[in-house]
Amino acid sequence: MKEEFYTLKGYKIKNEETLSSSMEDYIEMIFRLSKDGKEVRVRELSQALNVQPPSTTKMIRRLAREGYVFYEKYGCINLTEKGEKLGSKLLDRHKTIFEFLKSIGVEKNILEQTEIMEHAVNDEVLSRIKKLTEFLKKCHQNNDRNNGEN
Repeated sequence: MKEEFYTLKGYKIKNEETLSSSMEDYIEMIFRLSKDGKEVRVRELSQALNVQPPSTTKMIRRLAREGYVFYEKYGCINLTEKGEKLGSKLLDRHKTIFEFLKSIGVEKNILEQTEIMEHAVNDEVLSRIKKLTEFLKKCHQNNDRNNGEN
């Protein structure tokens, strides 16, 4: 069977992805900021993402319409159960890509590269990256132990 090529946007449409990269970034950051029961407000979310508060408010309203957050004007931003599940998954994806890049020696612009890559992988690819990263870490540990014996 011959595989058809699409643009990145074409693949997203074909696979019926409804969340934009920006929407995912907001959900992930809300999850990060609220992990310890801390209240999240527009101002601190804007600062964490380096965006203007009006842009944050617009995105939060959109995420509320999609069922990912609860938000009242001038109030706190809280993830719904749906938002919590996705936020956890997105943070895990971010950490997995970051650890993979570290394990292959990427040092320059690692956060930027993580951000670019994390929005381009599906669950299968992410699972394989996670397994490869675990393997590479074990190899590095064994190599470090062997070098210590000499």
